[in-house]
Amino acid sequence: MLKIAIQKSGRLSEKSLAILEQAGIKISNSDRKLVAHASNFPIQLLYLRDDDIPQCVADGVADIGFVGENVLAETRYPLEIVERLGFGKCRLSLAIPKSIEYQDIKWFNGKKIATSFPCILEDQLKSLGVNADIHLISGSVEISTGIGLADAIFDIVSSGSTLISNGLREVEVLMQSEAVIVGRKDISKEKQEILDKLLFRFRAVQKGKGYKYVMLNAPTKSVKAISNILPGVKSPTVIPLAEEGWCSIHSAIPENIFWEVIDQLKEQGAQDILVIPIEKFIV
Repeated sequence: MLKIAIQKSGRLSEKSLAILEQAGIKISNSDRKLVAHASNFPIQLLYLRDDDIPQCVADGVADIGFVGENVLAETRYPLEIVERLGFGKCRLSLAIPKSIEYQDIKWFNGKKIATSFPCILEDQLKSLGVNADIHLISGSVEISTGIGLADAIFDIVSSGSTLISNGLREVEVLMQSEAVIVGRKDISKEKQEILDKLLFRFRAVQKGKGYKYVMLNAPTKSVKAISNILPGVKSPTVIPLAEEGWCSIHSAIPENIFWEVIDQLKEQGAQDILVIPIEKFIV
């Protein structure tokens, strides 16, 4: 049985449960009590506060944990990142009042900076050779400059709208963060095998999100040219149609290139182009 610590509530909770569901794992506890089990896979979930997850894994209460990379850095527990999950992305940035003229990081020397992430800020400023006065604030960090508590803030930024509404502007990004799976190096062989199977499923789900399945009809004479445009993993699937001189071409392609190649496909006579989402992609 592999024990997994996940966030009980918060911005990573729903997406952590979603990727488990997409990987075909059925969790029996919908009420989110402290402990839940999967009915079809050997895992147990422990619902915890985000800040407690690294310690829980480090102490061996859980084998792995789903947590924000920033939380791992802030707690400073010696855990390894087993897998990056691709969601919960944000950045941790320094921000100052919009009215202040800013040139470079040296501006922060001797300044008071309010933050909920003092350890990350201390480590980052030290690496940059900046000596500032760090004030620990729990919540509502963005109001600190407005009430005269600090000269600047260091906080999580997603869209930046909260900074703007409080008269602040982002001037330095000190860390990029996303949801990660963390674990210890001394995990048992049996649990490592379960973890490997779990990661195999997660990777199939994640890869599928970046691809689309394309089906189209085209003249047989254009198969070679279209195959060069839609190479797929190895090569496209080509199926003759009942109408002589025509075929159906199927391929999985990265979603981000589809609109770049659609005109090329049409130039080669492609018709009836159908694009379908891919749930899982195993290569």
